[in-house]
Amino acid sequence: MNKHTTLPNLMQKMVSDEDLQSMIEAVGYHDTSRTFTVRTLVDFFLLAALHEWKSFRHGADVAKMYGLSTFHYSTVSKKAKEVPYEVMKRLFALVVSTCNRQTRRSLRFPKALRVVDSTTVTVGKNRLTWAPYHGERSGVNMHVAYSPEQQMPSDIVETVGLRHDGPVGEQLTDVPSVLVEDRAYFKIERLDRFVEQKQPFVIRMKDNVEIHQKRA
Repeated sequence: MNKHTTLPNLMQKMVSDEDLQSMIEAVGYHDTSRTFTVRTLVDFFLLAALHEWKSFRHGADVAKMYGLSTFHYSTVSKKAKEVPYEVMKRLFALVVSTCNRQTRRSLRFPKALRVVDSTTVTVGKNRLTWAPYHGERSGVNMHVAYSPEQQMPSDIVETVGLRHDGPVGEQLTDVPSVLVEDRAYFKIERLDRFVEQKQPFVIRMKDNVEIHQKRA
């Protein structure tokens, strides 16, 4: 399977054409196009989010490389305006509920999840002179460890806005939990240490990382 089409194919398995058609009919929308359907629009949006396409024009230019048919960017724009928001809302709700059921059945996490991420809060540079950020702004980072079970933060570390996420992430590790982090916290040596410490983790890899499997 082409790696670029994995996500649309996964969506196809989770939401059948019949499911999608039921949502479309439920909101009173009539999908008259035979070439650029609602399903195609959904696939376009999925790939656009995954690969960070800059615009409809950019997406239309590279669509064929990712397994989609050839179309003009204005077709995407027109379709996006036509399809009611309620269709996407129902689609999202179905995917989330399906993922939750499948995840609970298949993964059965032995430990609680601990989700770590950060956000930057900026103000005028004169408000926080001790935390210069960029240009005329000052900023602080809030590094948060969130508990999905309790639906609330379990730990917070504050730093100046220019402090990199990686080193701060060390203060938020917790062996009794499954650590979930974004690629800002990714470092190969760190993962090796987690394995030695028996720290369960799910961390997104950086785009430039290549994995080579040793041959026997």
